[in-house]
Amino acid sequence: MFGIIGGIIVGAIAGWIANIIMKGGSGGLIMNILLGIAGGFVGSFVLGIIGIGGSGPIGSIIVAVIGACIIIAVVNYFKKK
Repeated sequence: MFGIIGGIIVGAIAGWIANIIMKGGSGGLIMNILLGIAGGFVGSFVLGIIGIGGSGPIGSIIVAVIGACIIIAVVNYFKKK
């Protein structure tokens, strides 16, 4: 798709945006990259179930942000318990 460097950049942007949206607190650049990459997988899975997908860099960022927001919500849920 974008290659490794592109994936890291998309992951960093998506993780950063998700942290802003969810007020997840910044874990730094590495955490944002990992969150964005994991969010890409989660977002692709969840949106794939309902038949929505993103194409191109902007679509990939949107999908990854949605997935990263889901991850942050789940982590925050279990932190409170």
